[in-house]
Amino acid sequence: MGGSGSKAKGAWPFSGSGAGGDSVANGNEQSVARLKSPRNATPFVFTRRSSLYYDEDGDLAHEFYEETVVTKNGRKKSKLKRIQKNLIPQGIVKLQHPCIHVDFPIVLCEV
Repeated sequence: MGGSGSKAKGAWPFSGSGAGGDSVANGNEQSVARLKSPRNATPFVFTRRSSLYYDEDGDLAHEFYEETVVTKNGRKKSKLKRIQKNLIPQGIVKLQHPCIHVDFPIVLCEV
């Protein structure tokens, strides 16, 4: 569960030294101005991987189904069969509004 975080252990993409435990040495305070240096990563996410797929007809959707007719005991019954072959992922999509990265190490709001 919660698989949206990074899998790297001990390396913060936003810290300057690359060590995981340097927040204690800084007194648990980091400034946003430090993140603006060119050697560090930006805390914002501008693109994401889309969860949509194209089918053979060029239609775009999360899932595709095909209606099949099954005859059982002389009765016709229609069922939906999920299509999982010949689907092309949409790829990288630009976000309308930038989001903050899930591993951003600064508390934004304290209650």
